[in-house]
Amino acid sequence: MVNYKDLGLVNTREMFKRAIAGGYAIPAFNFNNMEQLQAIIKASSELRSPVILQVSKGARNYANQTLLRYMAQGAVAYAKELGCEHPEIALHLDHGDSFELCKSCVDFGFSSVMIDGSSLPYEENVALTKKVVEYAHQFDVTVEGELGVLAGVEDEVSSEVSHYTKPEEVIDFTQRTGVDSLAISIGTSHGAYKFKPEQCTRDPKTGRLVPPPLAFDVLDEIMVKLPGFPIVLHGSSSVPQEYVEMINKYGGKMPDAVGIPEDQLRKASKSAVCKINIDSDSRLAFTAAVRKVFSEKPGEFDPRKYCGPARDAMEAMYKEKIKDVLGSENKLAQ
Repeated sequence: MVNYKDLGLVNTREMFKRAIAGGYAIPAFNFNNMEQLQAIIKASSELRSPVILQVSKGARNYANQTLLRYMAQGAVAYAKELGCEHPEIALHLDHGDSFELCKSCVDFGFSSVMIDGSSLPYEENVALTKKVVEYAHQFDVTVEGELGVLAGVEDEVSSEVSHYTKPEEVIDFTQRTGVDSLAISIGTSHGAYKFKPEQCTRDPKTGRLVPPPLAFDVLDEIMVKLPGFPIVLHGSSSVPQEYVEMINKYGGKMPDAVGIPEDQLRKASKSAVCKINIDSDSRLAFTAAVRKVFSEKPGEFDPRKYCGPARDAMEAMYKEKIKDVLGSENKLAQ
């Protein structure tokens, strides 16, 4: 058993309380490799932002559970090396799909886990979520549950259609399960293709797709029923078009990739939405930078020469999210 506190990590309870009171959201950035982790820690440390390091089931299998533990511990040490004396870093399982996976993450030093039973019948979702909560809370590990289904694809999580969260279920679900936060569905979506072209309009000047607005009426109703309760948005990458265009320019093929407009995410972050998940944007930044290097220097074979620029591109992207979208700059507890 590895206690996350011995690794220098924190759970999400206090950072969520401050975020709701302060009208901002905590960045929850997924990572799969060293370069992503370096970029996340450098951006959040230099901007004095709390941060949630998210690991999916697929990323955990890719990186190895033991290495992840030491990477998280190293992330805390790296933040301090960068001058952030009291970093607030949580290590969170994203979209856990079983009790066994959540338990394993708790046992290996995660400070927060998500159990996603949203695809199950309601009562089965309640039972599974409650079981995870009862185990995790023994070790002061926070738990995120989910109601509603997001469309799109992210690692092992996929759905062709979305179902908005039913506000009439949220009180019963949170009370019976004891979850610390609730992921909801109000129109966000996983992946880089969050909306089909027929769901969007086109900007007559740029020709770019304009996605439909988020269902803030559903969010408002949920906040009335759960005042002050931590709400989470998954699938919240904005899919910056400069990355998409760079990928396409240098040999990629990503037609009609579109994400969530950043002004809508800013609006959400000023509500009870205190955690916003961003994954695809870092993949896009990484891929765009790597493609550019390979196109301009086709003889390059040193990974540092193309992973380094990719890391720099992700760091710049993370900083923009922290400062201009989520509002978490200078929000550390100390």
